[in-house]
Amino acid sequence: MMTSSTTVTELVAAARANALAAQNTIDEITRGGGAAAGDDQAQALHAAIVTLEREAIDIYTAFEARMQHHFRRGPFSRKLKALLIEAGEDDLADRINLYYLAVNVLKHGKGDSYRALVKDPSPLIVLRSAPDMAIPMENAADADRPAGLVDVTHPGFFHGLTDAIVQATAFLTQR
Repeated sequence: MMTSSTTVTELVAAARANALAAQNTIDEITRGGGAAAGDDQAQALHAAIVTLEREAIDIYTAFEARMQHHFRRGPFSRKLKALLIEAGEDDLADRINLYYLAVNVLKHGKGDSYRALVKDPSPLIVLRSAPDMAIPMENAADADRPAGLVDVTHPGFFHGLTDAIVQATAFLTQR
């Protein structure tokens, strides 16, 4: 377990390593095709996708927690977006907002964030129109978490998320 003195950059590096391992598992299974396809492979694929979803949620949550002190109160992501726009960092503001919305969809399913992403689509975030579905999880707190609405396996999703987090962290710490 990482201590509170771990930097956001260190957390991102650990999350990227975990995500890479999950993505490698996904790639192996999907490339392997039907030869040994079965319940075991389906479960392994499902577990790897859930791992990617959890990593995305966890790294954004850690980023928020570590950077919240830069703002007095209120919704972190909204305040960060406004500050970035005010500083002329419109591209980073847009990316942070998109990834915030995507993580919110991963956490909560269809709702305002999902509708915002549907209304204003981006190539950075690939949505699935599948209905909310519960994924069986070992952790009871995650048991009914909707999943599958954001394609976390889409090329560049995780790297884009963590890159935006690193850039926003650098922006906030250099102020």
